Amino acid sequence: QVQLVESGGGLVQPGGSLRLSCVFSGSGFRFYHMGWYRQAPGKQRELVASITSGGTVNYADSVKGRSTISRDSAKKTVYLQMNSLKPDDTAVYFCNAKINQRDYWGQGTQVTVSS
Repeated sequence: QVQLVESGGGLVQPGGSLRLSCVFSGSGFRFYHMGWYRQAPGKQRELVASITSGGTVNYADSVKGRSTISRDSAKKTVYLQMNSLKPDDTAVYFCNAKINQRDYWGQGTQVTVSS
């Protein structure tokens, strides 16, 4: 059974940076496509960034150039480095793991960008 545990969220001032981490428990991490999603109050969950099992990355236009997704197979962890944070980045950030028809989600970590 796959479990995902996110950490690294918090309160940050506009222009600041955060690094989110997602630890994957279970087997086969290197075969999973991993992603970060976010959901702001009253809005739908949206993709922020993803990284395939082969390392191909994809970013939402809203974070492109400000964020970097990466994965460490030895630590079974996926990271999201976010820079130049804006109030619009405020949301709960969720880690996602996909393989074949299966989807797994973490519990989420709150990111609040405010002065």
